Parts: sequence; structure tokens; C-alpha cells
Amino acid sequence: MARERDRNSQSDHHNERGIELADRGWLDEAAKEFEKAIELDPESAHAHDNLAAVRAEKKEYREAMRLYLRALELAPDDPAAHFHLASFVAAHGLEIAAAGYLEALALDSEYPDAHLNLGIAYADMGKVEDALRELEIAVRLAPDDALARHELASLLMDEGDHRAAIPHLKEAARLEPDGFDAHLDLGICYAQKGFYAEAERAYLRAHELKPDDLLLNYDLATLYALWGRPAEALPPLRRALASDPRKVRAWIAADRAFDALKGTEDFEAALREAAPR
Repeated sequence: MARERDRNSQSDHHNERGIELADRGWLDEAAKEFEKAIELDPESAHAHDNLAAVRAEKKEYREAMRLYLRALELAPDDPAAHFHLASFVAAHGLEIAAAGYLEALALDSEYPDAHLNLGIAYADMGKVEDALRELEIAVRLAPDDALARHELASLLMDEGDHRAAIPHLKEAARLEPDGFDAHLDLGICYAQKGFYAEAERAYLRAHELKPDDLLLNYDLATLYALWGRPAEALPPLRRALASDPRKVRAWIAADRAFDALKGTEDFEAALREAAPR
């Protein structure tokens, strides 16, 4: 028993020394101290937790995750253990996922779903060029995967390249004819490039699938307004206003597309009908 207390005391000493070194930014040295603490007391949740923080700082995310989970296993009633694990996942979840997908691709470089998910992770991380590369590979490896095409098209749209997005959305809509989002985004891209007839066809197909969708109805109204067909703009605009009058009125106020309609009797009546009460 005395020997066990001595080992625990030594473990605490190494743990405290590790904290001092980590605070100074000496991560490698701190890691060695925490490892000694764990060697002396394998049940030390604090040493596992502290070593996890160092591994995370060194971007060794998979090992950090293992250590945080072990700390929680050792101290399931410690709120700090839950907090530290949750904070780590919130801060580094995408990096952990990307590392996992990269390991999968190291084993199988032609794993389309791994390229797809890695591309999505990169996009969420703001690594646009890397995301485009991975999504393009996913489409090349699995050309009949509607999701891969739509994800690539969505990123191209975010980058303002609507023309490049169109063929991928057309194929996604062909592969999944009941896929509302592909038809909606295809309409948006066509409208952005001034292909109004093609945009109308895409929007009307989307309308068949979700007739009450707020964004669809607003975009369809915008299309007709820009196209010089004000009478046809009013029904979808009224549907959009009925869905969320406050939001749509704010959109209209900032949207030059409706300039030609503003002040007309029917347009102003539609706004009055949707005025908050």
C-alpha cells in the first residue's frame, strides 16, 4: 500500500511538472512528463487528460481523442473530463475526420466515398482548392453518384462558378429525378447565367416536388420579375410571403429584381396582405 502511495505521489509530481512545461510551450518535454505520470499511475485521469491536450496542441488528433476517451473512462463522474472531450471534438472534429479519411485513402486511393467525405470536410474547413480536388476525384471515380455531383456543384456555386456547376446539377437531377435540391440549384445557376427558360423548367420541376418551399417560391418570383413577366411573379411571391412574411419583405426591400413591380397595385397589395399584424 505504501509503495502504491509512493508511485501515485511520483505520478502527481510528473503530472505537475508536465503542466509547468506545457504552460511554457515545451510540448515534447511536457508529453514525456505526462507519459511518466501515466506509467506510474495508469489510473490517473488527469494525466491522460493533460497528455491529450498536448497531443491536440501538436495536431496528433487521433491520439488525443483516444486519451480524452480514456480519461473519461477513468473518471466518468468528473464534469471536467466530459467538458474537455466535448471541447476537443467541437474544436477539432473536422481535422479528426479528415485524418481518418486520409488514412482510408492511404489504404485505398480509389475509395470514392472517402474522397467525397474528405472533400466535404475540406470545404467546411475553408480549404476550397483541396475540397474541389477531392470532390472532382469522387465524381470521376463514381460518376453515377448524385450526391458527389451535387456537393461539387454546391461548392462551385459558393465560389461563383455557376456555369461549371450546371452540368453536374443536370446529371444529379437526371440520376435522382425526385431530388428537390438539385432542381432548385439548377434553376438558380441557370438564372444566374441569364438562361431564364431553362431556369423556369428547373424551378417548376422543383415546385412539383415541394410547392411550399420558401426559397423556391421567392426565386421563382424573382425569375419572373427579371424576365419581365410581373403577373406570373405574384403567385409564387405570395406563397413565399405566406411562409415567412417578415423575412421575405426584408429580402424584397434589398432586391433590385422587383424594382419594376414596386409601386404597382398588385405588388403593393401582396405586401399589405402579408404585413405582420
